Amino acid sequence: MTSSSIKWIIIFTIPIVAIFLFLNFKKEKISYNEDIRPIFNKKCIVCHGGVKKNGNFSLLFPEEAYSKAKSGKYAIIPYDAKNSELVKRLKAHDVEERMPKEKEPLSDEEISKIEQWINEGAKWEDHWSYIKPNKNISPPNIGEKWAVNGIDNFVFERLKKEGFKPSDQADKTTLLRRLSLDLVGLPPSSQETANFIKDSSPNAYEKQIDRLLKSPAFGERWAAMWLDLARYADSKGYEKDLDRSIWKYRDWVIQAFNKDMPFDQFTVEQLAGDLLPHSSKESTEILENRLIATAFHRNTMANDEGGTNDEEFRNMALIDRVSTTMEVWQGTTMACVQCHSHPYDPFRHEEFYQLAAFFNNTQDRDLYNEKPLFRTFTKAKEKEVNQLLTWLQQKLPVKVDESKSILLDDKRQNFLRKTGFYRIEAEAFDSTSRHIELWNNQKEIMQTTEGAFTVYEDIDLTNINEVNYRYQSGAENSFIEMRIDKVDGELISNVETKCSETEVNSGWSRWSGYANSTGKVKPTKGIHDVFLVYRKGKNFWTDLIHLDWMELKSTHSIRNSSPKAFQDSLMKLAEMEAIPTPIMAERPASRARKMHVFTRGNWLLKGNEVQPNVPKSLPKIQNANKTRLDLAKWLVSQENPLTARVIVNRFWEQLFGIGLVESLEDFGSMGAKPTHSELLDWLAVSFMNEQKWSVKMLLKTMVMSATYRQSAIISKELQEHDPRNLLLARGPRVRLSSEQMRDQVLSVSNLLNLKMYGPSVRPPNPTDGAWRRESKENQYRRAIYTYWRRTNPYPSMITFDSPQRNVCSSRRIRTNTPLQALTALNDTVNYAAAQNIALLMAKTKSTKVEDKINAGYHSIFQKYPNKQKTMLLTQLFQEALLDLKRKKKENPEYFAFTLTANAMMNLDEFLTK
Repeated sequence: MTSSSIKWIIIFTIPIVAIFLFLNFKKEKISYNEDIRPIFNKKCIVCHGGVKKNGNFSLLFPEEAYSKAKSGKYAIIPYDAKNSELVKRLKAHDVEERMPKEKEPLSDEEISKIEQWINEGAKWEDHWSYIKPNKNISPPNIGEKWAVNGIDNFVFERLKKEGFKPSDQADKTTLLRRLSLDLVGLPPSSQETANFIKDSSPNAYEKQIDRLLKSPAFGERWAAMWLDLARYADSKGYEKDLDRSIWKYRDWVIQAFNKDMPFDQFTVEQLAGDLLPHSSKESTEILENRLIATAFHRNTMANDEGGTNDEEFRNMALIDRVSTTMEVWQGTTMACVQCHSHPYDPFRHEEFYQLAAFFNNTQDRDLYNEKPLFRTFTKAKEKEVNQLLTWLQQKLPVKVDESKSILLDDKRQNFLRKTGFYRIEAEAFDSTSRHIELWNNQKEIMQTTEGAFTVYEDIDLTNINEVNYRYQSGAENSFIEMRIDKVDGELISNVETKCSETEVNSGWSRWSGYANSTGKVKPTKGIHDVFLVYRKGKNFWTDLIHLDWMELKSTHSIRNSSPKAFQDSLMKLAEMEAIPTPIMAERPASRARKMHVFTRGNWLLKGNEVQPNVPKSLPKIQNANKTRLDLAKWLVSQENPLTARVIVNRFWEQLFGIGLVESLEDFGSMGAKPTHSELLDWLAVSFMNEQKWSVKMLLKTMVMSATYRQSAIISKELQEHDPRNLLLARGPRVRLSSEQMRDQVLSVSNLLNLKMYGPSVRPPNPTDGAWRRESKENQYRRAIYTYWRRTNPYPSMITFDSPQRNVCSSRRIRTNTPLQALTALNDTVNYAAAQNIALLMAKTKSTKVEDKINAGYHSIFQKYPNKQKTMLLTQLFQEALLDLKRKKKENPEYFAFTLTANAMMNLDEFLTK
């Protein structure tokens, strides 16, 4: 070959090679998560995913996507788009063949991406949130002059890419108000603001953060966020919505935040505190708090309506516990998986019930009485119980064996039982026939018609030879049968009851007297389930008795042979009022339940039996016999890719108004993408490792950042480019939560009662007359202590976007409605606060109206208004005064100041931070 020929070959070859290289390297490599998954989720997965699997083809899991379809063909053949049935169907011209069926076809660009992805090997990728964050992640080396900590480096890098700069730092007054409202839910006092302004030290701001983190108000502010997740309420929900005594759990949450309980411990105690081993070195208080913490999952609703099926609503509570656990800690929407596999994320139908199996063996079962209950005492009552136990023990000739439990109520019940006092409250049943309900503040049973029964499990009948019943009845005669182990089991007692009223057959709702009836019990050894069966006498009655309690007696008990003083003290010990709190507790192995898949979510259609386990798309639990405790520890393990991300995102949203992942409840493939993914991972890794799950350290890192300290003033350019502040180029400016709004109003008017803890209180409420029975001092407690009835939540809070708390609520969607304006102007609390501020203005020594108004404004905002604001507020006052004088109202100046103060508390700068 001549040199000339070689030359021409080279000349022709170079362009061909260049074209080949251009065509192959021009296109960037396709990412499944970035380019393909969004197309599949939007256009394909509705018919080929978790809900439907048309043609036996699914795009939810890689093993299903790469398998043969119903047609016998492979939809996806890696490296071969041309022969992949998926591509053929996407390009088909026949509408019967083309996919998506009966929908708009995919665009050429979308089909091209899918082809390129397949030709590149069709490499599947896990969704970003199911991949562990890199533990070695560190902030970028950029923006050092502005940055205070790592948060700022990440934010500055993003701003630089977008062509923006951070905003200046907010002025001291604005910054302290923002910080105080965020950390403790209350505005700073005028003195605190003055101290901060005067403090010129380099760490002046940090000192304010440390002061607020130590405040007891810190726990109250952050408990409000957590109670939304825990669906906390003071009532049970559904039609009856009866009271529930669970406020000890709310107090535990407040205390946990104030003590800065590590979040991993905070998690484990709520989900499995009852299963934690107890060391002899640990105090009684620690054990009590662990049990109270488990009330997290006793916040599920309970249906007390007569005739409802307890097992049905136990299963509804079980399903809620799975959905809540996965949403709170995993940012995963699981509610749909109870009926079918997840439409978009890698969670199979049976995996929902594997998770449910962790919770399926708890003792609660939608009973009226909320069993199991943990009983505690006030400090005064606790002291009295201990004194009585000591005195009674000293009076005995032979010491009674003490309870193995260190819990005070267990000690009390053990002592009573050993001395022969064996009283069982009627409402403490473990199951009943249909229609049995509670009466008299849930302390007696009612609707005991012919053949109705109540069951009391694991009753020790050894040495019992007599039973005494206390009850109300308008029936002429009826009977209480005592049978063992089943409703038609051996009859060991049959006691006739009598009418307790002056008139036979008076309406059951008017019964007021009590009667006692005693009868013999056939000697029976051992522990049995006791069935009380209610029988009519010669006449039929719609309600036979309202049973208060039964007392099982033994002729040879210590109680019977003791002097009257001993017996009276024993009675006093038995009747000592305790505080009941619903808790979680496991059933014994002999009563263990089996967990089955509910076919299509129907609890009556049992599918395959399943064992406790976690989804395969997430890290495994290694233990063979998995328990709730294993699940709780798994959630906060270093291997779990979701929990730390989800939790730091929740705290971020509380401070900045929008999470780094906006969809707090959904970290799945249909959730929002992170605005700063590396920042989120860095915060999550730091939270687990350097900060050891310390919430206070996490929050301090966030509020110390220059990002948080920015002014909220926004430029026109930034308003157009980033109106929602996703780039974090300015400080957060969002409306306060309903709790913060109420507490701020009470705080600036000096009405706020700072008393902590205790039963929920009922402030003035136009929809619930019960507030009239509330003590006056409780009217102005912090919002966290307001009684929360699910069917009738406190009106002003529900108006300002508080959830009903029927289910877990990850975020409150802020709304703007006319009703909110009316509430802020006319709410009882706001008006009372305005009156108090009006008194302050009226008492200001200056004779000038402007000075009085400035004094009122300063008490609200910790700063003085500008001249224009002063002029407008003065004009409002003068117009109100003139109108009041014209109407000949008494004390017109005071009421004009009240109206002016009310207007100040409706300014945007008051309602937002």
